Amino acid sequence: MFAHAAADVSAELDQWLLPSGQPPPSDPHGYDAVMTFGGAMHADHEADHPWLATEKTLLKELLECGTPLLGVCLGAQLLAQAAGASPRRAREPEIGWYDVRTTAEALDDPLIGSLEPNFLALEWHSYEFPTPPGAVPLARSDVCLQAFRAGSAAWGIQFHAEVTAPAFEGWLQDYENDPDAVALGLDPERLRSQSRPLMAGWNDLGRELCARFLEVAADNSSKAIRSRARQPAGPPPP
Repeated sequence: MFAHAAADVSAELDQWLLPSGQPPPSDPHGYDAVMTFGGAMHADHEADHPWLATEKTLLKELLECGTPLLGVCLGAQLLAQAAGASPRRAREPEIGWYDVRTTAEALDDPLIGSLEPNFLALEWHSYEFPTPPGAVPLARSDVCLQAFRAGSAAWGIQFHAEVTAPAFEGWLQDYENDPDAVALGLDPERLRSQSRPLMAGWNDLGRELCARFLEVAADNSSKAIRSRARQPAGPPPP
């Protein structure tokens, strides 16, 4: 859904799969915004997935230079770690639809504020992120923190606002490869039936959330351009 949101505003979207070992399509530090998504691995699985260390380093660099960031699920946990928190196993997995409540701090947040006071969210995770030092908690479920903002333009969300119905169907078909889903006794047909009437509204929410993030990124980019334009010109060449 985030790709659809980007297309809606004619934003150019490059995709980079770090596990593939391929170089990025362009310098990651040169983008107006960066989004990072989920995966079957966990944030502390660097021994099996060395690229996780590369991504954490990159996110820390992007965070420090103020690049607008949006992390989803594993991506949010990696962003939280880059911001100084330590992702950990949640007290229980959340797989399916869960009630999420926004915090008082979320009221004026450009991404999460419009979702107050609560919303039903699609989840599929076993780990959680604590609030990074200096960050703002924006939403919670009964199990864990669901959203935070670090600085003025970096967000982590635990729920899967990006997922489409076909993608989710693929997760359901592959659920037996998730030991936590199996241990929970996940009934894929029951979750499939529950999701059918909810997915269209959920996709609208995801598309709108990403659109708001892209608005922040566009505003941030415009400010950077104006700032450069105001800088005095250097001395003339000799």
